[in-house]
Amino acid sequence: MSKNILNKTDGLYDKTWYGITMTDAAAKHIKNLVKDDISMLGLRLSVKNYGCAGFGYVLEKVTEYNNTDLCYEHEGAKLFVPLYAMQLIDGTKIDYVKKGLNYEFKFNNPKATHACGCGESFGF
Repeated sequence: MSKNILNKTDGLYDKTWYGITMTDAAAKHIKNLVKDDISMLGLRLSVKNYGCAGFGYVLEKVTEYNNTDLCYEHEGAKLFVPLYAMQLIDGTKIDYVKKGLNYEFKFNNPKATHACGCGESFGF
């Protein structure tokens, strides 16, 4: 069973984070999304209680900076991460890969200890 630790930010402002990194392919895709939508600043990566394993990744477009987000940049692409999510995804590397006929973001999260069978959710 997963603990609901979302939206708890006590002490998170005082931590030092490893950060979130992205590959050149992920950065290129984010930059293309921003180029196609001039209102976008980048993408926000967060997590929610989801699926069999407990948590799922959420990507959404960012049109306004939120002062509780950390911003990571690579090759001009911006990835925003809410502070509450860092305790679950700190150290994650994001890639953009071909899977079958499609492309998708792939998350390599060193904190995740297991995933559900379909790979849609992860846990600790």
